Amino acid sequence: METLIKLENVYKTYRLGEIETHALNGVSLDIKKGEIVIILGASGGGKTTLLNTMSGLDTVTSGKIYYDGKEISNFSDHKLTKFRKQNLGFIFQTYNLLEHLNVYENVLVGAKLGHTKQNINMILKTVGLKKHEKKYMHELSGGEQQRVSIARALAKNPKVMFCDEPTGALDEKTGKIVLESLIEVNEKLGTTMVIVTHNPGIALIGDRVIKMNSGKIVEMISHERTNPKDIPWG
Repeated sequence: METLIKLENVYKTYRLGEIETHALNGVSLDIKKGEIVIILGASGGGKTTLLNTMSGLDTVTSGKIYYDGKEISNFSDHKLTKFRKQNLGFIFQTYNLLEHLNVYENVLVGAKLGHTKQNINMILKTVGLKKHEKKYMHELSGGEQQRVSIARALAKNPKVMFCDEPTGALDEKTGKIVLESLIEVNEKLGTTMVIVTHNPGIALIGDRVIKMNSGKIVEMISHERTNPKDIPWG
């Protein structure tokens, strides 16, 4: 598979007085087009910092990040914002949905952000929300709301979806339904997925697991994907 994102010797350093903390400590990594990559590790290990830097939400202290062969680590804030808007989708533990809009309208907001848009009805079918399109957020379960956030991110047709603990606020049954939606999106639309989690069971749904500790990649494992229904939880 063709490389989509490439990190070369990336550092992210925070200073407090004379004390330096390396949130990322010389990370090099390739993400292939169409992959599902799981970033796994305990709190404070660097996994969210890795996601934030490779997605342009945060800048690096040193090192280089390339997206589709173009270096983005030297972009200005304005250029990074434009890059994220045109190329990337984000899903977080908190849904950040608009309560006064229904499902369809929330997804439409995402579509208006994109450079090339997806068909909203197709997306709603893909994540299993077509029958709920006229409902408002207070009428939906937590899992359904998270699927709305997935659909909203997909509506602008991102090349990569970055997911930071997307099932962190959900129970096992609901969390697995959300993971099934992410896999279906990857398989039907070819969207590259980078998923941050502390849950080792979730690591089994990906093509590759990147284990982080103390700002470093300590292990990288490739394996066959496991159906979310069959993974252990917690």
